[in-house]
Amino acid sequence: MSASKNVYASVKSYSKRGKLLKKEDFQTLAESRDLDELMIRIKNTVYADAVAEVEKPYTSQNIESALRSHLADIHYGISKTAGGGILDAYYLKFIISNLKQILKGKVLGKSQEEIETHINLHAEELIKQRDIVIKALVAKDLEETVANLNQTEFGEDIAKAAALYADKKSLQIFDTYFDKILMSRLVKALKSGDIDASKLVSMDIDFYNILSVIRGKFWGLDEQQIQDLIIIQSPAAKELLLRMMSVGTIRDAFNELSNTKYRDLIPQSENELDAIAEFERSFELAIYQSSLNSFTKMFSLATTVGITKLTAFEVRNLAAIGYAVEQKIPTETTMSKLILEKE
Repeated sequence: MSASKNVYASVKSYSKRGKLLKKEDFQTLAESRDLDELMIRIKNTVYADAVAEVEKPYTSQNIESALRSHLADIHYGISKTAGGGILDAYYLKFIISNLKQILKGKVLGKSQEEIETHINLHAEELIKQRDIVIKALVAKDLEETVANLNQTEFGEDIAKAAALYADKKSLQIFDTYFDKILMSRLVKALKSGDIDASKLVSMDIDFYNILSVIRGKFWGLDEQQIQDLIIIQSPAAKELLLRMMSVGTIRDAFNELSNTKYRDLIPQSENELDAIAEFERSFELAIYQSSLNSFTKMFSLATTVGITKLTAFEVRNLAAIGYAVEQKIPTETTMSKLILEKE
């Protein structure tokens, strides 16, 4: 990144960090009695313009779609300002999110119209990449979707995901293989990227790798199949992951983290599914905290990566609140699920 771009992007990132919602803001939003009240309250925040076009009757789905468009605008602006590499790799998340929804929708036998309500093409429109998502969307079933995407950069991993799903019948297989595509792009970008940003990006890659090994063991995959999921970043990481793969149980695999910087994230739950969910949440909270801590050095790419992640967490929290208000979920339950700074 050139010095002038670096300074401008960093200043913009600090400005956006100052406008992030506080815990009490989320609390106020979560206490809304219905979606009409929630919209009034959102319009009293920095997200007023983001939801201005949402029409009644309000649904959590159309509120989330408006917020995702706004997030795409933020991330597109940051990426254009700071210039390529790592930030472009993170932008791929928008396309991957849509493709996940489409492929899982096809597996569940949903119609094109049903799937369309869960996707938002604004991010693709900004970079003129709608074709890949449309190709997947118009396919009549999973088999045709895989065939339509065969010639894209995602083709090989999507075919592998479909084959493994046919054997194991877990929808999370699609999440894992699509996340692998994103992580591969991040690893490539990191090689020519900014050293200051490497800590945050490496945490994402570690999170993906560790979770892939754990999930692979949960699905009953053999070591070769699990190795196909992971993205090796360093000899030390490879050694840890191989040890995790070779042990007998998921609990033993988690215990391999006891001599690493992630030892505090080892879950306590004895139930395997609960332990995986507990670990996932703890790691996301750690990534959130590291994103907040990335603002210690001015004029660094770490600040722009940090604000990209913090705004994504914020929109995710808002979408979760919208769903909870719609479903009449108690405020305390909603607040306990959000990704927020530790007090």
